[in-house]
Amino acid sequence: MGKQEEAKLHWGYYFSPLGPMVISFSDEALFGLTFVNRIKEKALFSHPFLFEIQRQLIEYFSGVRKKFDLPLSLKGTPFQQTVWTSLLSIPYGETVSYKDVAISLGLEKGFRAIGAANRANPISIIIPCHRVIGADGSLGGYGGGLWRKRWLLAHEKKHRNI
Repeated sequence: MGKQEEAKLHWGYYFSPLGPMVISFSDEALFGLTFVNRIKEKALFSHPFLFEIQRQLIEYFSGVRKKFDLPLSLKGTPFQQTVWTSLLSIPYGETVSYKDVAISLGLEKGFRAIGAANRANPISIIIPCHRVIGADGSLGGYGGGLWRKRWLLAHEKKHRNI
């Protein structure tokens, strides 16, 4: 990301049931959404796009929203972007394995590469990497911590048919 583009990025927060999340965004797109352990001091708290991101997260965490409708700006390698885009098609409340994702992308033995791309996902929850699990049903990993992945999967299962 160039300096000009970086200067246009804003920062804000969403205080989820799983802890604070930092939101990085421009006037037009969401760049990042990650769990944090502490709050940075400089952040915007009043911006129309920030309010829209927060509104959709509130709806998600209340069990009402099943799919997000936000413009995303994915910064990563072409492979990572392909993986992240494929994750957007995993239905709410369902899981797929790393191997399933690899096969769907024509990389039958590429499940480790899928895991690496998952770990680099800059927009948690909205790009639902938490819905990707091991072929044996194990949770695998999650950047926000496995306890958050368990919570998110249970939350979606509970609200899937509502």
